[in-house]
Amino acid sequence: MKHNLAVKEEQIFTYEDYLTWPEDERWQIINGIAYNMSPAPDLDHQTISGELHRQFANYLLDKTCMVFASPVDIIFPASGQDIKKTKDVVQPDIIIVCDHKKLHERKRCTGAPDLAIEILSPSTAYIDMKEKRDLYEREGVREYWIVDPVYKTVQTYILDGNQYKVPEVYSQEDKIKVSILPELEIDLALVFKEYF
Repeated sequence: MKHNLAVKEEQIFTYEDYLTWPEDERWQIINGIAYNMSPAPDLDHQTISGELHRQFANYLLDKTCMVFASPVDIIFPASGQDIKKTKDVVQPDIIIVCDHKKLHERKRCTGAPDLAIEILSPSTAYIDMKEKRDLYEREGVREYWIVDPVYKTVQTYILDGNQYKVPEVYSQEDKIKVSILPELEIDLALVFKEYF
């Protein structure tokens, strides 16, 4: 039954399978393994995501690159592969896409976004820090951020050739210079501001 997908590694799932699953359930597929992304993010996660999105969106208002907040499907088909056969379908918390040809049918991004951001939660931390990091590196995501709401830190991975450099780690007092958008700095004091 589908509720056991996250542990059924013996079955390989594809985007074609994913398209048949209920829209009110959140799943991602990495290397053919399906991961349940429930429960819904908490309010700390949402305020962090909202502030990051606001800072990026303000900067990109009159520029080519676009910022999107989850849920947006990102698929990584192999060269020449039918997209329905791809075994990698993810929904980063935030993405920036500069090549509009990757945005298909106003529904998904096909291929690597320029930047992907994941905000850690207890249920997804391993996937974000290992499985997705490896996937994004392999697929050529130029910049990858891992945001930790508990410790109020951000790790940034920058692609150098076909590998990520050792990550830089930023704290609540810092501003992050965005590698793919060199004129933009993200103010982490606002990102990690306490509201509750």
